[in-house]
Amino acid sequence: MNHTLCWTDIPVLNLDRAITFYSAVLGASALKQSGGGQEFGLLPGYDKGVSGCLCVGENHVPSLQGPLIYLSVEGRLDDAIAAAVKTKGAVLLPKHPIGPHGFRAIITDSEGNRIALHSQKA
Repeated sequence: MNHTLCWTDIPVLNLDRAITFYSAVLGASALKQSGGGQEFGLLPGYDKGVSGCLCVGENHVPSLQGPLIYLSVEGRLDDAIAAAVKTKGAVLLPKHPIGPHGFRAIITDSEGNRIALHSQKA
């Protein structure tokens, strides 16, 4: 099956802090890696073809503008929101229904990016 989105690079300022944040929010460990002279954090699911990584460097600037990335936290939206706040994130828009598409919350990550957390179940 083809996916419209196959990968995302999420810009970060502090890789270790971002790995802690995303590991807590997603409920699975992000992996710190290096290659090609760069350090990055692989998000869970990287080995299944649809995932992303945390990228640090002068060409990776966190932002509240630009595309809104949705991360699946299926069945644990409340826990993911709490983990975001606990690990230096903030809630921009609390959990709310999005019609037949489930529920989402829009938060900032520990680095200043705006992201959406999504779950079909409340």
